[in-house]
Amino acid sequence: MTSGASSPGFYACGILIFSVCAMKVPALIRRRHDALLRAACLLLFAAGWTMVLGAPESIVVLNRLTGITNLAAPVVYATTTVFSGASLLLIVNWRPAPPERTRNVSRLVVRSYSAATLAVIVLFLLGDAPTEQLTLFDVFYADTPFIREMILTYLLAQGVATMAASTLCWKWSKEVQGSLRAGLRILAPAYLLIVCYDAMRLVAVCARWTGHDLDFLVDRVSPQLAALSCVLGAIGFAVPLAAPHVTETVQAVRQLRQLTPLWRVLEQVPTPAAARVTLPWWRTRPAVLLTGRKTALYDAILALTPYCDPAVHQTAYQIARRHQNDAGATATADAAMLLAARERQRTHPERMRDGMQASAWRGEDLVRLSLAFTSPLVHVLAQQGCAPQRTGHHD
Repeated sequence: MTSGASSPGFYACGILIFSVCAMKVPALIRRRHDALLRAACLLLFAAGWTMVLGAPESIVVLNRLTGITNLAAPVVYATTTVFSGASLLLIVNWRPAPPERTRNVSRLVVRSYSAATLAVIVLFLLGDAPTEQLTLFDVFYADTPFIREMILTYLLAQGVATMAASTLCWKWSKEVQGSLRAGLRILAPAYLLIVCYDAMRLVAVCARWTGHDLDFLVDRVSPQLAALSCVLGAIGFAVPLAAPHVTETVQAVRQLRQLTPLWRVLEQVPTPAAARVTLPWWRTRPAVLLTGRKTALYDAILALTPYCDPAVHQTAYQIARRHQNDAGATATADAAMLLAARERQRTHPERMRDGMQASAWRGEDLVRLSLAFTSPLVHVLAQQGCAPQRTGHHD
């Protein structure tokens, strides 16, 4: 069983895992037939109990409350076996494959690890473990009939499952890209560390059979591998889930910053036909804020369209073309025309007779238009464009 770690650490990890599992329960209720979701919930549930029951204080309490010496051993080992099977089941259902093949392999995993879990319990009941062992149970009872077989069952079941999971993760990582590949590349060594954990305990058990003492592998070395595997496993599962949201947030924040110059210009433009709702940034996701910001910008541009003078645009474009490429000159001309239109709306609110027809900029052009406002040339061109707009287009 476990050693070399404090119970609060186990309990904190267990509570965290149970919390994640609880968040997935509503989705599981709605999608009862989702094999991948069921496997994920089973994995989280088993992992949470493995952490809680594996805490040193839990082992002592379980033995004392039941009055059965070393009962914590089969309970922890059975839970660990369930976790191992759930890990393999999750990878099998996660990896793309023909549905029939996935179902057949899933059934095999469920049957095999259900049998292994039952075997752990039955073998303990058949055996005799009268001396309580909190940290060296595996090596202390390495020669005890039935208990020995119980120890071998859980170690081999866990080793086979985690070795298979590690291999599947590594092979699959070669077929995918992005955050999923990163997560799989982290999960592969995480599961491999559990294989090393099992191997070290098997070596210590075999050493007892030959009269040697390698108990330090059980109570000092293997717990360190288990702790590292737990951390890597949590990161490996979190990366594919969190990375898309992080990427979306980063891109949204970047676009919000890029649109700031345009927002400062158009923020006060009256848009009577549109209901502008202020979204507090601390309560709204950046992607939602970005959508609201773009909508408000489109509304403001639409409100200024009747005051946009094509002559201002043409003049500004010709001047800007001397200093910029076509795309840059177009954005500069658009920006100058909008500044002149804003001034026209303020000073001459009557609609221009030959103003531009209603139109809209594409989403990617909003960023280019916004960045154009950072150039001093835009303001110079806008001031030059106000003169013909005011004198040549009175109603």
